[in-house]
Amino acid sequence: MSSKKKQKKALKAAREAYAEGRQAPVVLDIASTALDADDKRRLADPLVGGLILFARNWQGRQQLTELVAEIKEVRPDVLVCVDHEGGRVQRFRTDGYTHLPPMRALGEMWMDDAHAGPGTGAMHAMQAARAAGYVLGAELRACGVDLSFTPVLDLDFGESSIIGDRAFHRDPRVVTLLAKSLNHGLALAGMANCGKHFPGHGFVKADSHIAVPVDERTLEEILGEDAAPYDWLGLSLAAVMPAHVIYPKVDRYPAGFSKKWLSMLRKRFAFDGVIFSDDLSMEGASVAGGVVDGAHAALRAGCDMVLICNSPDKVDVLLDGLDRTLREPSVVDASTRRILRLIPMQKPADWNDLQKDARYLAARKTIRSLSAA
Repeated sequence: MSSKKKQKKALKAAREAYAEGRQAPVVLDIASTALDADDKRRLADPLVGGLILFARNWQGRQQLTELVAEIKEVRPDVLVCVDHEGGRVQRFRTDGYTHLPPMRALGEMWMDDAHAGPGTGAMHAMQAARAAGYVLGAELRACGVDLSFTPVLDLDFGESSIIGDRAFHRDPRVVTLLAKSLNHGLALAGMANCGKHFPGHGFVKADSHIAVPVDERTLEEILGEDAAPYDWLGLSLAAVMPAHVIYPKVDRYPAGFSKKWLSMLRKRFAFDGVIFSDDLSMEGASVAGGVVDGAHAALRAGCDMVLICNSPDKVDVLLDGLDRTLREPSVVDASTRRILRLIPMQKPADWNDLQKDARYLAARKTIRSLSAA
């Protein structure tokens, strides 16, 4: 089946799911480089709407392309995602994939006006961010991947053990403009974006993968700095992932399980994209209970989709235990419409054709020069 026919099949299946009012909020993962019988069984569950890939699912471009095709054969409507930001969070690094710099490198470029006068560093940084987004998106789309969970919008306070050089800068204005440029590059490649981790993970030291971070600042402080990029980026954000961080002066629940925070995202910032929970198997999600309780809490708070990673046994528990009548039909319909908008409409370039594309080659040259600096 041609790529164009596969894309039409995926869109048709997604529209049929929407017409049936079927909720598909679960994003799961797989253990290896090909699907086994259990993977296919789980993928076939109507509650599954997405699949996230990791480095363990990668051997090379041909294998990845075949894996994605196999996934789409089982579920044409499933959204295939990956955490592919650049720097230390880049799942695919070999077989022709461009080594993307950490986002902090773009922030440092912004500050460097030494050779060409005031403001030139900012212009070069935005150009490089756009190139990074285009290369990132084009290479993933050439292998069939639909979405990368990027950009990181957290501020670089110099304290976080998990964010660090994944952040563009300390200044929310710089973060906003570089993220906007990166999103532009993604869009040129036919890929949506996902800003993370709302309202901000950069201030706390603790890593929410292994701890429950607590940020004691006031709502005004957080909105004035960390959350500002979500306001300023406006319509250019297609999706958002909240932080597994507790802000006790606002709510006793982590942001991804907090109706206060997610309602604020929808109403104060007029955000109408997809809200993904972060991984329910992380320690930062443990305050919500087990994975079923966590999924229920996230969906009740306002998440459209919930991630469960690195725990196949917990996936089965979640699929068996999730309340299929938890959300009102109107809420399911709204979520499905949002998710449908993340499915790429633009046919991706074949990898070999991509290597001859002047825009891609120019963007890749920009990234390589930045990495070599």
